[in-house]
Amino acid sequence: MGEPYYQDDAVTIYHGDCRALLPSVTADVLVTDPPYGIGFAAHPTKWQRRAGMRPSEWDNVAMDVLPFVQSCASACVWGGNYFNLPPSRGWLVWVKPDAPPSMSSVELAWTSENCNSRHIVRSISATNAERVGHPTQKPLVVMQWSISAMPDGVILDPFMGSGTTLRAAKDLGRKAIGIEIEERYCEIAANRMRQEVLAL
Repeated sequence: MGEPYYQDDAVTIYHGDCRALLPSVTADVLVTDPPYGIGFAAHPTKWQRRAGMRPSEWDNVAMDVLPFVQSCASACVWGGNYFNLPPSRGWLVWVKPDAPPSMSSVELAWTSENCNSRHIVRSISATNAERVGHPTQKPLVVMQWSISAMPDGVILDPFMGSGTTLRAAKDLGRKAIGIEIEERYCEIAANRMRQEVLAL
């Protein structure tokens, strides 16, 4: 597997292809926000273009997330409605009251939990101050809420991006493992992990 890109008492980050690294990782709870395969990155919004985002192909094809789901005892997959996953009662819903017409006003997370579905209301604009350069970064509060809805155990995010899931886990006192294929996001995530734990 190689040496971690970053490691502290709570978080371990690996730089590489999560499909190749998955067999070497041991975790209890999958909490992840993989590319949905909807071509979002190929068509940046007006605001993303103004911020310098250029069309990209990383979101053109949905990855098979089932091996990742099966690697853990429990799982939460944002964008779960875009993947071939078993039926679930325990959906999580992020309601975005200020979503522009070009974006969905809700996002769905499939979970493996046999529980009632729940929702959280969090504006997109409330996340602006915490953005670190990833085009589809989830709000920290949404990822903390997601983790809190899942059983205890080591968290795995194989599509780590800028590390919001890991930051949320660390702030909640949970251990977490992240994998990211793009080194620039590994560096952003490592810098976020070096910050002090935020008070909730």
